[in-house]
Amino acid sequence: MHKIFGLEKRSKAMNLKLISRTKKEEIDHYYEIIRVLVYKNLKVRYRGSILGAYWSLLNPLTMTGVYTAIFGAVFAEYYNNSTLDYVLAAFTGLIIINFFSASTSQALTSVVSNGAILNKIKLPVSAFPLSAIVANTFQLLLGAIPLLSVITLIKTKSLSNLLLLSIPLISLFFVCLGIGFFVSALYVFFRDLPYFYELITFIVLLSSPVFYPAAIVPAAIKPALSVNPLSLIIENIRTIVLSTSEPSIVLLAKSLLGGLMITALGYICFQYWKSQFMDLL
Repeated sequence: MHKIFGLEKRSKAMNLKLISRTKKEEIDHYYEIIRVLVYKNLKVRYRGSILGAYWSLLNPLTMTGVYTAIFGAVFAEYYNNSTLDYVLAAFTGLIIINFFSASTSQALTSVVSNGAILNKIKLPVSAFPLSAIVANTFQLLLGAIPLLSVITLIKTKSLSNLLLLSIPLISLFFVCLGIGFFVSALYVFFRDLPYFYELITFIVLLSSPVFYPAAIVPAAIKPALSVNPLSLIIENIRTIVLSTSEPSIVLLAKSLLGGLMITALGYICFQYWKSQFMDLL
């Protein structure tokens, strides 16, 4: 009898090890697919490029110059009467909005553009929008984030602010990932979505305090604009990078929680619609 129970225990232990090994193999396989897709994305993007990832700084730098020329004298009073502080505030806002626009737009088309591959090879479909977001995150890590880190240390002289800078940036990643999952799934069904999404990103730009200070927004409009998750992320980053005061832990936690919720909702929608993809790709 004891031998039978012993065999049962061994059998269960072996099954658990087998399941654990299978899950580990699946995770390793998924990671390898992401790595290959990200490498492919970056290789195609920067083939023959001289500056590589640093080209991503050209647009925010140019637009910062334009906004400063138009609004710098007017809005400087909201930034300690310093035109330089307005320049840095506009630059940080433009980095965030450009990352959001580029990463989610590339994620939007990622599933459909790889439809031929998915019809030939069985791959995890979610890897395609995720790899688009990760590729843009890699570009951000090489280009804008080192510059933001230097500005933070110069302006605040605080190592804690530099460490806290990672929290709103992680929140931004999750916001883009959730929206990337959602729009990439939606594009399988509605092929006119990219044209409509250009309008959405423009509305997001206008409803985010990118080139204007949040203080000028009328109180009646603020509740409507607070729906935009990028607004809180931009304000958190500006506080960390430009202000000598301690950033609000509550606001940082709120932006991180919002990003996680958006990722969860986007992924749920993606998984729910995924079974219908292959008939339309």
